[in-house]
Amino acid sequence: MLVSFGVRLILYQHLHIVLIILSFVGHGDARVTSTFVRSEWPSTDIPLENEAFAIPKGHNAPQQVHITQGDYDGKAVIISWVTTAEPGPSKVQYGTSKDNSEFTAEGTVTNYTFYNYKSGYIHHCLVDGLEYNTKYYYKIGVGDSSREFWFQTPPKIDPDASYTFGVIGDLGQTFNSLSTLEHYMQSGGQTVLYVGDLSYADRYTYNDVGIRWDSWGRFIERSTAYQPWIWSAGNHEIEYMPNMGEVLPFKSYLQRFSTPHIASNSSNPLWYAVRRASAHIIVLSSYSPFVKYTPQWMWLREELKKVDREKTPWLIILMHMPMYSSNLAHYMEGESMRAVFESWFVCFKVDLIFAGHVHAYERSYRISNIHYNVSSGDRYPVPDKSAPVYITVGDGGNQEGLAGRFWDPQPDYSAFREASYGHSTLEIRNRTHAFYHWNRNDDGKKVKTDSVLFYNQYWASNLHRRRSLKKIHCKL
Repeated sequence: MLVSFGVRLILYQHLHIVLIILSFVGHGDARVTSTFVRSEWPSTDIPLENEAFAIPKGHNAPQQVHITQGDYDGKAVIISWVTTAEPGPSKVQYGTSKDNSEFTAEGTVTNYTFYNYKSGYIHHCLVDGLEYNTKYYYKIGVGDSSREFWFQTPPKIDPDASYTFGVIGDLGQTFNSLSTLEHYMQSGGQTVLYVGDLSYADRYTYNDVGIRWDSWGRFIERSTAYQPWIWSAGNHEIEYMPNMGEVLPFKSYLQRFSTPHIASNSSNPLWYAVRRASAHIIVLSSYSPFVKYTPQWMWLREELKKVDREKTPWLIILMHMPMYSSNLAHYMEGESMRAVFESWFVCFKVDLIFAGHVHAYERSYRISNIHYNVSSGDRYPVPDKSAPVYITVGDGGNQEGLAGRFWDPQPDYSAFREASYGHSTLEIRNRTHAFYHWNRNDDGKKVKTDSVLFYNQYWASNLHRRRSLKKIHCKL
């Protein structure tokens, strides 16, 4: 076992050297601001009558089907759907055979109003006690209107479990959004890490807000009915609209999208954590209080203590607002969260932080600004091998269009940036290495534009450093 692992490590080290050489030949050692300009489809939402929003046939047929992880360790899913004419049964029949549903789970049903819009009947059903690495078939609805789907559970929690995550943000429901979604579905991704701003329904008014949530639910079903999407909320989910009498933040989002927050001892569905394969994934809420002593701050402090890099080496954080971005759009909006949490992220050797919000793509080097204060004047980020890589993937394709203006010159901390639509994939191979790709939607083609081999912050370190990491006690 040890010999096999050592051989694999040597092979990956040689591969890493090759990739570095190829990268040097292709780009030199300079930072990259891509000059690519794509001829995009108009940034307008797809008409409601388009087949992308097709309503399933049959009386009261389930629609807007989506699943997410339902527990802490990947042995459960939450299956959600909507019925429109009447509640119908909130029941999931499932099993490992397509022709035989061995088990049944009962869920809950709710609905809500937004202005004069009344939602359909929203079902959430927890299906737990599943086996790892198993394909399950499930059926919802009754009679001729029932619908059948399937999903695959992840491998058991293990430091060498390989797994591929997709990363999507700020999707919306334009033709550019459809291009992103279809390209992702060809990528081999097994679970989506979604970094906020979903339907962009808040760009509408009155009853159209709810109608555009419904259309988006049908739009994403082609993927979300078959694999978990790990949700995080963005500013477009707030929907604070006092002119319409709607002042409860995240009302539509929280009714429609369930998260397993209780499993990670979170008091709020907007922040939570899951473990999946070899990754520990923490979801934060950029638009909920996070300063010292707030519930989110106190929860994160405890969750970071629970991270076990011997079992889940890859520590990944999702948020909506980027902490580092050199785009002029939303510039430095994430500075307050950076000031609160960055020292924790560096101390705990977070591998990757994914964010959205800025409608462009950007990847940083490993840098930190934890020594800044108003007295010292050390105000610039510096290279830091203990720091995360910050990646902005707010380029899903929504109706607000691209954020095409970057600061010039490109800051030292910025490794690659481009204003194009696309998605990312993170292919975790084992405890030491992961391949990362940002895939540009190049006029109907999936193009791998930014590719990086990431070393794990814990296991790719030498033995001496790994032992020292175990002894570090982060100040929380």
